[in-house]
Amino acid sequence: MKKLTATAIAAAISLAFSAAAMANTMSTTEYKAAKHNIETEYKSAKAGCDPLQDNAKDICMAEAKGEENVAMAQLKATNQPSRKARYEVRVAKAEAGYSVAKEKCDDRAGNAKDVCVKEAEAAHTAAKADAKMQMKTSDANKTSNEKSAKARGKANEEISAAHKDAATEKRDAEYAVAIEKCDALAGNPKDTCVNDAKKHYGKS
Repeated sequence: MKKLTATAIAAAISLAFSAAAMANTMSTTEYKAAKHNIETEYKSAKAGCDPLQDNAKDICMAEAKGEENVAMAQLKATNQPSRKARYEVRVAKAEAGYSVAKEKCDDRAGNAKDVCVKEAEAAHTAAKADAKMQMKTSDANKTSNEKSAKARGKANEEISAAHKDAATEKRDAEYAVAIEKCDALAGNPKDTCVNDAKKHYGKS
């Protein structure tokens, strides 16, 4: 499958450094050209999936669509740089990875598939939590640059809260994976597995 990142994103970045882009913005013509290039690359990548069969084709299609979405987000961030735009790039990458991971789980069955899905969800949750934390930290750091001691104190509190929220979301996702793995067991071993998971993740 043809990759978007090596061509379309490179084209968008090169356009961004043109004379019209020096003010952190691309001209309408440049933006449309870069967007068209990404769309063309996506069509080419999608066509490359056609010879494949069954789940291999589904994985290929998920990869193609995910890369297009990431490329579009990166183009937007190049055209209009901001903390929110960078956050959206990270989210697009998380969503793309999650879509592909879920498709790959379809090659499995039973509890192995269930665990695979939970692990994909956990990775997705972690990536989005990190993206949110980075954006909040960036916003707080901007506030902390103000001269007011009160402003700096508030910024530090927000950064600490962002890190705590991200850690909690990741831990909950990991707990879900651990519980799913226990479903492969039965009787006392399963009960022990569940209790150990609850104890380890502070859910008891």
